[in-house]
Amino acid sequence: MAKRIGLFVCWCGSNIGGVVDVPKVVEGVKNYPGVALATDYKYMCSEPGQNMIIEAIKEHNLDRVVVASCTPRLHEPTFRNTIARAGLNPYMFEMANIREQCSWVHSKDKEGATEKAIALVKRALAKVSKVEPLFESHIPVTKKALVIGGGIAGSQVAIDIADNGYPVILLEREPTIGGKMVKLDKTFPTMDCSACISTPKMVQASQHPNITIITYAELVDVKGYIGNFEVTIKQKTRYVDHNTCTGCGLCTEKCPTKVPSSYELGLGTRKAIYIEFPQAVPNKPVIDPENCRYLKTGKCGICKKICPTGAVDFEQKDELIQEKVGAIVVATGYDLFKWEEAYGEYGYGRYKDVITGLHFERLVNASGPTGGKIKRPSDGKEPRSVVFIKCVGSRDEAKGKEYCSRACCMYTAKHAHQVIEKIDGGSAYVFYMDVRTPGKAYDEFYRRTVEEGAQFIRGRVSKIYQQGDKLIVMGTDTLLGRPVTVEADMVVLATAMVASEGSDKIAQMVGVSIDKDGFFTEAHPKLRPVETMTGGIFLAGACQGPKDIPDTVSQASGAAVKVGALLSNDQMATDPMICQVDEKMCSGCLVCKEVCPYKAIEEKTITERVGGKPVERVVANVNTALCQGCGNCTVACRAGAANLKGYTNQQVLAEVEALCR
Repeated sequence: MAKRIGLFVCWCGSNIGGVVDVPKVVEGVKNYPGVALATDYKYMCSEPGQNMIIEAIKEHNLDRVVVASCTPRLHEPTFRNTIARAGLNPYMFEMANIREQCSWVHSKDKEGATEKAIALVKRALAKVSKVEPLFESHIPVTKKALVIGGGIAGSQVAIDIADNGYPVILLEREPTIGGKMVKLDKTFPTMDCSACISTPKMVQASQHPNITIITYAELVDVKGYIGNFEVTIKQKTRYVDHNTCTGCGLCTEKCPTKVPSSYELGLGTRKAIYIEFPQAVPNKPVIDPENCRYLKTGKCGICKKICPTGAVDFEQKDELIQEKVGAIVVATGYDLFKWEEAYGEYGYGRYKDVITGLHFERLVNASGPTGGKIKRPSDGKEPRSVVFIKCVGSRDEAKGKEYCSRACCMYTAKHAHQVIEKIDGGSAYVFYMDVRTPGKAYDEFYRRTVEEGAQFIRGRVSKIYQQGDKLIVMGTDTLLGRPVTVEADMVVLATAMVASEGSDKIAQMVGVSIDKDGFFTEAHPKLRPVETMTGGIFLAGACQGPKDIPDTVSQASGAAVKVGALLSNDQMATDPMICQVDEKMCSGCLVCKEVCPYKAIEEKTITERVGGKPVERVVANVNTALCQGCGNCTVACRAGAANLKGYTNQQVLAEVEALCR
């Protein structure tokens, strides 16, 4: 049966029509084999444009459609739905991108852009003539979610999902949820207490009937696919039975061993059996095996002897927990740039009074090691002059990261304000490259800090060295064009936000790509910022890139909406543009399995009759729910047995032939 192709070329206003000669494109391909209609319109994606396609399909009895317009990534679903409304199979369709690939990149060569547009349209026509109807299949959905990371992003997304009536597992590798936000003192620009915001969220999560919190645990394996993930969680040994423990704190009080506290960043101490901080959730202790006397030497054991409920268990082992979930949200947060390894001129960490912004947060925090009084770590004296250095590791391709960490300008302004507010006669000097305040009331807060007396010096710091009990900070004021030297009692570094340690392993397990800096990559930076290219995996917070608290919470709630939309279905349709394997051609080498990033290919044993006798052999088998249609397997298949529906070898060769004519 002869094919009847409809071609619709879009002007996209002047985006395409200002460079590409659209009527010439139509004229150049209207006699292409199979073309029953070729026309153009100013805005093909508009409602009148879509109605025009529907009417043309019915009037001209079209059985396949090509639209030449903008990027398929954005508009392909739109036009698939359009032809489906007209009664066609939505996969009897192809697009030619003549905006990004023609008018936008060849704006100074209109003739060349037009010729290229004609070639791309011919390519699309050649392919669409070879397409076949594809049909979606359906898979069941497990109405349960896993959230990886218990910071403010993870807590918010878990609460929002749970409020919609779905069970949630909130997984955190530390002994308590809360993340880094609970370590902060105040939040800009309102200067309200960070703990007053975050701890109620933590309690809300712990008391929610639909949320199961698993702390001091790690994700070790993920199998399955959207709607049907099977996850394995390793519950690390706490040496305390949390089902029995009442959190009375007697064990912590009597433990004789003190060690530097990682929660206090080494500025304070904790016991070998400890609760991270008073508002921790769960508010029950764990034992640090690296520092517990009993676990190291077999001596002591006071905590076990005095525990009134017998919760201390030195024989406890790691436990593996298996769960089935329909969606996974990654909210693994961030770490701070290790400045000591790159900025030797700032002291290699030799000077105790050169600290990071997070250290400063603990010093100024009322629940911190100094009770909220700003004191020098070296001698406990109150500093009179504090220097703040911004962009330590940020916007520095040579030593750190080329990106901006977004929150540093504002929290440095906050710290400078706190120095002036808390230290009578205190001075704050801020060395900066630029001041970036893109948020509601952010710039007003920054200007308020300047008016209070904080001195902002535009320029880099070249060196810090100690002279007596002073730190000599040498830099440059680029606005005045002269060197600057400041005698400081303490130096605070605004270090870059970097991807959290271990996030690369999480990315491998859940099948999500990461960028060159280790942050998780979203499906589309503007239109799908909380989704990933792997179905059922969503992102929330700073695991995707540096964010402040409002942006983090907003994205967390956005991710929760996407999860809720997924879990609201009893079953869901799968994309039919996936790999298929011709078992007759398959040699069973399983190279395709090795290159599949989604773990969608498994080995399968089939029985054939050879010489009248049954013979078993191994072939590749595609899990249609896991396959994302990336095409890696088709490239790797030596026998040519793997083919991608919608991009078959026959279709691709037809495109090549059309371009070579």
